[in-house]
Amino acid sequence: MNSIIRSAFVGSRGLWRPALNAVRAMSASGGPTPPFTTLAISQPATHVTHVELHRPEKRNAMNQAFWSEMIDCFNQIAEDPECRVVIFSGAGKLFTAGIDLMDMAGNLLRPEADDTARISWKVRQTISKYQETFSVIEKCPKPVVVAVHGACVGAGVDLITACDIRLCTQDAWFQVKEVDIGLAADVGTLQRLPKVIGSGSLVNELALTARKMYSDEAKSSGLVSRVFPDKETLMAGAMEIAGEIASRSPVAVQGTKINLIFSRDHSVRESLDFVATWNMSMLQTDDLMKSAQAALEKKSIKQVVFSKL
Repeated sequence: MNSIIRSAFVGSRGLWRPALNAVRAMSASGGPTPPFTTLAISQPATHVTHVELHRPEKRNAMNQAFWSEMIDCFNQIAEDPECRVVIFSGAGKLFTAGIDLMDMAGNLLRPEADDTARISWKVRQTISKYQETFSVIEKCPKPVVVAVHGACVGAGVDLITACDIRLCTQDAWFQVKEVDIGLAADVGTLQRLPKVIGSGSLVNELALTARKMYSDEAKSSGLVSRVFPDKETLMAGAMEIAGEIASRSPVAVQGTKINLIFSRDHSVRESLDFVATWNMSMLQTDDLMKSAQAALEKKSIKQVVFSKL
């Protein structure tokens, strides 16, 4: 990932720049970053990686290449010591139209095998692979800030519910589309959305009717935490949040994400035991003393230099 980022990086590797300048660097991408064909990767600021779904001519529909490239991309990001936080966005006029049905239909609807059992086995393997495309975002210890503009349809909702912080524009809308094409969502929405929103009735309504949820309702329900007037201010806001995260201890930040996700899926007692075990080693980091010293000296945390992780 380091080599990919270095080849894609636009601008200075120096100190933190204003968010709008970083947004301009992000928007300078000319297309997908090799070896990827659906993703553009850049580093708009120190320790910040930008991943952009880049199929604007196809409304960022998710083709077969996308599902494997996301896994490769985030596995590399997870191991990249230069990266402390990720921003995910979509190129062009909207975030994503969801699955590219024309490209994916053959793989999903016409699998080849000798009998029903073997066909079913193959379909299950395919679904599990596609689930990993978004689970890899959750497994990545680096926080992921997703910036949604315009439409976020079908698999787009699966994607954003695996992210840690969700932001959108005023014109954004969200749709759990799967029932309209004759299937139950199977790559994350039905599992993660109830834990994101918290209202079972609202989740059921969205999933069973495929109605659109607009930005005001997304904000009030907790699907997104902030709404911005347009894409430029959205990306500037995402950069501001990413900069705050990147300036903190990576030991503290990544440990916080891992423990938040563990706590979501376990009891309070189990989660307390987990964090006690986690911190019995992580509290021995030099980052703790550096952060405490900065607070005592009334220095900004952004002035503290933390080692790579």
